[in-house]
Amino acid sequence: MLWLGASSPRASTPASEPRHRTPPPPQKGYGYTYEIAPVFVLMEEEVLKTLRALVGWSSGDGVFCPGGSISNMYAVNLARYRRYPDCKRRGLRALPPLALFTSEECHYSIKKGAAFLGLGTDSVRVVKADERGKMIPEDLERQISLAEVEGAVPFLVSATSGTTVLGAFDPLEAIADVCQRHGLWMHVDAAWGGSVLLSQTHRHLLDGIQRADSVAWNPHKLLTAGLQCSALLLQDTSNLLKHCHGSQASYLFQQDKFYDVALDTGDKVVQCGRHVDCLKLWLMWKAQGGQGLECRIDQAFTLTRYLVNEMKKREGFELVMEPEFVNVCFWFVPPSLRGKQESPDYSERLAKVAPLLKERMVKEGSMMIGYQPHGTKGNFFRMVVANPALTRADMDFLLNELERLGQDL
Repeated sequence: MLWLGASSPRASTPASEPRHRTPPPPQKGYGYTYEIAPVFVLMEEEVLKTLRALVGWSSGDGVFCPGGSISNMYAVNLARYRRYPDCKRRGLRALPPLALFTSEECHYSIKKGAAFLGLGTDSVRVVKADERGKMIPEDLERQISLAEVEGAVPFLVSATSGTTVLGAFDPLEAIADVCQRHGLWMHVDAAWGGSVLLSQTHRHLLDGIQRADSVAWNPHKLLTAGLQCSALLLQDTSNLLKHCHGSQASYLFQQDKFYDVALDTGDKVVQCGRHVDCLKLWLMWKAQGGQGLECRIDQAFTLTRYLVNEMKKREGFELVMEPEFVNVCFWFVPPSLRGKQESPDYSERLAKVAPLLKERMVKEGSMMIGYQPHGTKGNFFRMVVANPALTRADMDFLLNELERLGQDL
């Protein structure tokens, strides 16, 4: 980091001052007025503009947040403020009972956000998902009607593009139709799947996202930008972020500065100083180019398909479902359980395999693959094919290693 002092490092120093000055420590965040961080303010605006264009918006707003969970919480807070702006001043007493809707496959941050914002987890109405993990629009309609009958006021629907476990993409066009009919804010949690927008081949998975009011997108996930790098994008052009969160601190956000004070964007956010998260994505984009990032996404899909096809050739591997994304969910069926599907304790015994194999691979230091139960399904492995350094040889090693570690089970 360069230290810009009052004089050049080569300039002579007055005799009364020490010859060597210690530079001040680097800032952990930046104050987020234009005068403090002009390059980063402009950089963030440019990166957000490009991300919005990929969503399909020619204008709007946004901010980089400390993670997708916070991006989702921002969206809930903004939707509530737009519906009941008086809540900023009067708090929860200004509100009727509210209801927000999301699928049973949603990220846990939706309920966490409802609790944090004082809405309570009971305000989150859980919509059924189909067998592939996608929100069912007909059940969304039913849940909205039920909430109204119970005296609650619906205000937001949170769809998911790339669910955590199954990698499912909710039907955004159908959900947008429901939101339009009922006048609800539509948020899309695309923290995991948003980067698919960079691929001309696969961006159809997010058809309808341009109809959303807000989108959460984490480039640190599928694009593997440096942690952390999470954007909240808004279609709104009314400066809703600032109206909702601004406190007009006079020592920072003076209105009579010599430059356009709209560049003092720190009053849009709950934080003041923030890390320069936009820089990570900007540098990656400059290095890889749009085509390079698109190839990264397409390669992940191609390698996922290779892994699935190789599994189908081997005895002992059983898919939970055919993946449409880069989440490969599967069971490893050890020799002692093959052909025993009709046994009454088959599911119970199979559910114990993944934890045991996880322990073995970690202790051997050879691999680390996540596992979890899901619904009525016992523990299964979830291999996420996202690392751009992965190769077909790595996929072959994964399968071979599972066979080796589980051959005595």
